[in-house]
Amino acid sequence: MTSSASSSQSFLLFLFLCLLQPFTSDSHRVATTTNPTASKVPSLSLVLPLTVQKVPSLSLPTPPNKLLFHHNVSLTVPLAVGTPPQNVTMVLDTGSELSWLLCNSSSAAALSFDPQCSSSYYPVPCSSPACTDRGRDLPMPPVCDASSTAGFCHFYLSYTDASTAEGVLATDSFLLGSSSPMPTVFGCVASTYSSAGGDTDAAGLLGMNRGSLSFVNQSGIRRFSYCIPDDDASGVLVLGDAEPPFPLSLNYTPLIQISLPLPYFDRVAYTVQLEGIRVGDTLLPIPKSVLVPDHTGAGQTMVDSGTQFTFLLGPAYDALKSEFSRQTSGALVPLDEPDFVFQGAFDLCFRLPAERDAPPPGLPTVVLLLRGGAEVAVAGERLLYRAAGDAPGSDAVWCFTFGNSDLVPLSAYVIGHHHQQNVWVAYDLENARVGFAPARCDQASRLLGVAST
Repeated sequence: MTSSASSSQSFLLFLFLCLLQPFTSDSHRVATTTNPTASKVPSLSLVLPLTVQKVPSLSLPTPPNKLLFHHNVSLTVPLAVGTPPQNVTMVLDTGSELSWLLCNSSSAAALSFDPQCSSSYYPVPCSSPACTDRGRDLPMPPVCDASSTAGFCHFYLSYTDASTAEGVLATDSFLLGSSSPMPTVFGCVASTYSSAGGDTDAAGLLGMNRGSLSFVNQSGIRRFSYCIPDDDASGVLVLGDAEPPFPLSLNYTPLIQISLPLPYFDRVAYTVQLEGIRVGDTLLPIPKSVLVPDHTGAGQTMVDSGTQFTFLLGPAYDALKSEFSRQTSGALVPLDEPDFVFQGAFDLCFRLPAERDAPPPGLPTVVLLLRGGAEVAVAGERLLYRAAGDAPGSDAVWCFTFGNSDLVPLSAYVIGHHHQQNVWVAYDLENARVGFAPARCDQASRLLGVAST
């Protein structure tokens, strides 16, 4: 997920319309250690189930034929937080840094974390390095909450889809699978707003980018992988040195880093270099200068599990839209409603018979070509997504799953999780690279013993 205050902005937070109050009274214990995660981090080798979860769309007033941009599918993982452990489900987001949980001491908030019931919960004081220094990579650095006499550290997050989250920084034990409890700095969220709306089984977000306060950084993880399932199957999240359950031919692409601070370049994102796009056998005539970050940092390409679909900057999107339309002119019927834009960013849509539950076969594969020879191939059902509602008559509306970043607006290319389905994605921080290989994610989850029953 990307944040509106930086180019990594993962425009989607997901979920909630609520006001929930964390327990931050002055009588509660306050963390006094300078770095709650300074103790030796246990070596991780864990396998966790990964679930694709749909979020019901929210009906909000919007212009005719316009849908407010939001994502309505998230990836969720289970873990436990606190002492004694409270089971929660969190959205897995490689585009965000700060992990956060909805906090509420009311038993009515079944999907939230109750800090009053955890003996290991500590609000982070303003004097802590977690507040004064380690929040430097957040789009908006934490600030001291003047309304609290104890001086708690307050944070505010905003996202391009208009979602927001705010609360106080805190520490507590995070427990994943059979691992030892890990003291973790996270956001105890007092209030959230999401353009996606709807209820889900998720209580928060697990930030997995390379920022100082990300779960990856705090836990000392140097390798992790995931395999995202089809909508109705189970996937898998692998943390640490656990290996895939079957041989894979991973093709790696190096992570790109720019040391100079630039206003639109997210330095803690998983940035790779997009070098071209192919539709079927046709390589699109996109100038190389369009695919690299410019002098402001705009134009980076991010791998983001917190974003549903893939987004391209205007010139690349226009070239892809034109070629895909040309190659599918005999197989797909254009919607021909110029004012219809699905989720505010997807303006290439088609009419298909309402009884169809999948796009027609034989559509051209779209391949994202990455530096070093790695590829992300998008084919079949992942090319089109059925929009809510029907077209006039007896047809349904299906839209191309590549969006125009300029319409969001977003100053970056983003490879979303919809186009990572049935792909083993390996993040190797030790060697600064990301690998991709086609895989049967449902089979992987069964072989690793985490398939849902």
